[in-house]
Amino acid sequence: MKKEDLRIVYLGTPDFAVESLRRLVEGGYNVVGVVTTPDKHMGRHRDQLTPSPVKEFALQNGLPLLQPEKLKDEAFLEQLSLLKADLQIVVAFRMLPEAVWTMPRLGTFNLHASLLPQYRGAAPINWAIMNGEKETGITTFFIEKDIDTGEIIDQVHVPIAETDTFEDVHDRLMQLGGDLVVKTVNAILNGTIHSQPQKISSETELKLAPKIFRETCRINWSQSVESVYNFVRGLSPIPAAWTMLEGGKYPEMMKIFKTEKEVEEHNYETGRVITDKRSFLKVALPNGFLNICELQLSGKKHMTVEEFLRGYKCPETLQVR
Repeated sequence: MKKEDLRIVYLGTPDFAVESLRRLVEGGYNVVGVVTTPDKHMGRHRDQLTPSPVKEFALQNGLPLLQPEKLKDEAFLEQLSLLKADLQIVVAFRMLPEAVWTMPRLGTFNLHASLLPQYRGAAPINWAIMNGEKETGITTFFIEKDIDTGEIIDQVHVPIAETDTFEDVHDRLMQLGGDLVVKTVNAILNGTIHSQPQKISSETELKLAPKIFRETCRINWSQSVESVYNFVRGLSPIPAAWTMLEGGKYPEMMKIFKTEKEVEEHNYETGRVITDKRSFLKVALPNGFLNICELQLSGKKHMTVEEFLRGYKCPETLQVR
């Protein structure tokens, strides 16, 4: 079968999913339909409807578009079946009901931003960095009933540098993911697919990547310098690690985007903030200090620590909790 004859339905939502769709469209593959989430209500009064990045790309390229509220809705399933897909590709989308992923004759494969079976779940990039991993990757696999458990088609291993943030790794995997999606489609076209079950031994520590909520992002200052450093970069720049800064007239929420480590012995109370009020702001942890380099107070802009200290009247004692 030629790539022009293979009918593909693509399912995705955020920026991460746009790159793989772009590669397919620009590569001349036959994308007969795109499925994405309904437009979201945004703005202060939630009166602005904002389309997903995948929808914007689909409209720009004249691709047929479906935006179901519920994936089990009979009307949606009928519309999807009329597209007569040979293959479905899922990148950063919702969990699919069996009626959807079993529909194409060649199956449905997913691009996942980890080396499965590790980091199954909604936030694999964040959790890999937060846990201090030195390596991650991307995986294509055939979707089965349980989330992220299907047979692996292909994987690419990617190193994580000590200074990498979520944004750095996200963008790297997004580009490599586009390559892997096209490679996987070509293997299906050529009949060279040899998928393998995910291997989990009794000695394997299976690490998961659950969805991240606001409270997940609050910093626990009782942990080591290394742990908090990894936590901050794993959430930077979004959704961002945060803490409460106390010592002024009232506690203020502070997001932290970039830090540096100092591992050394000291006698400061954990959570105590030390500053010269001009160039540095660092927090005492059990085994050292975390220098805050970039931050944002609630209602203020993202700024460097020097910019912050120029405009912030530091009280005698500052604490984070």
